[in-house]
Amino acid sequence: MGRKPNGASSIYKGGDGYWHGRVTVGVKDDGKPDRRHVQAKTEAEVIRKVRALERERDNGTVRKPGSRWTVEKWLTHWVENIAGPVVRTNTLDGYRVAVRRHLIPGVGAHRLDRLEPEHLERLYVRMMANGSAAGTAHQAHRTIRTALGEAVRRGHLARNPAALAKPPRLPDSEVQPYSVPEVQAILRAASSRRNSARWAVALALGLRQGEALGLKWSDVDLDNGSLTVRRALLRPKWRHGCDGKCEQRLPGQCPERMNERPVAADTKSRAGRRSIGLPDALVDLLRRHRKEQDAERETAAQLWRDEGWVFASPTGEAIHQATDYDEWKRLLKLAGVRDGRLHDARHTAATALLVLGVSGRAVMGIMGWSNSAMAVRYQHMTDQVRRDIAQQLGGLLWGDLPTGPGERSAEPPPDQPEQGK
Repeated sequence: MGRKPNGASSIYKGGDGYWHGRVTVGVKDDGKPDRRHVQAKTEAEVIRKVRALERERDNGTVRKPGSRWTVEKWLTHWVENIAGPVVRTNTLDGYRVAVRRHLIPGVGAHRLDRLEPEHLERLYVRMMANGSAAGTAHQAHRTIRTALGEAVRRGHLARNPAALAKPPRLPDSEVQPYSVPEVQAILRAASSRRNSARWAVALALGLRQGEALGLKWSDVDLDNGSLTVRRALLRPKWRHGCDGKCEQRLPGQCPERMNERPVAADTKSRAGRRSIGLPDALVDLLRRHRKEQDAERETAAQLWRDEGWVFASPTGEAIHQATDYDEWKRLLKLAGVRDGRLHDARHTAATALLVLGVSGRAVMGIMGWSNSAMAVRYQHMTDQVRRDIAQQLGGLLWGDLPTGPGERSAEPPPDQPEQGK
């Protein structure tokens, strides 16, 4: 038998009584051949392992050489060194909570290349049995699916087990946008509150909470009736400013607390940075709001911090998201309308555009969506939409045709002479 070519796989029985196989799968970083070894008690078993390794080589799915990752080590590396520098602060916080609170305690001890979809599915069941909501389990699922997808791209995994795992079913809760009478009641109630225009911006334009609170007067052109969304307010991340002397467990309760984050950041996508036209009524509201803010500036005197926010605290500082949310809840009670999330105001604005028949491309521009699929989530089939569709359908199909028995059209059929002529 002639000599095998360089790089060919080999199978042989060793002096230890085991069968061995060696397969060249590529080249190492130092330029030497990356030759992998497998062994088994029988020749047939080692042949199976060699063939499997050759298939992985040919498909480009062979894991990289070196020490094997555990799930804990990979998730920690991914969240701090891969995701950390490139994702937004709020997104990274969500990843860290899912990794440290759920994924590492649940499946962190597994070897990365031996993690199976069933391990993850059992984790989701345990999470919900311990009181976690289905949405929390979904967040953990999305996080590990993203992390393991990166491991596949880098050659540490041949496949992504999280892409095969089935997360728990989310409860099917349909958002009910506020009706026109409800919106009018909210706006009437807001007229007697500070920053009343804040809620008109939410309900009419559909700005996200961070986008509305991140508006500065330099973003608003009242003469031309438009505003530009450029940034979003970030949730603060507090740390103790007293070196632990206050004895408060939570840094946010420290009297000398310090925010480790910037107050605001640019919008998270190119689509989010957008210019929006303002209805005349909203322009008038914003003009009145500016005069009210000027009066507050005079009252605050030297305590005023002129940071340029459209919606500011009584001393000119940015409004905390929790304060804004609490005001929304108070406003709903004052207006006598049903309770709802602040984000439901965004659903309401998107549905209003559907009622008005605004084109999908224009809706995407107003709402700051990067793709039209978001319309399915935010635009809802209300009774008003159904009535409008029914009227348009009736006009198209029936037009001037008789709709009752015995009725006749007053005009003769087209292209037919009238009788007696």
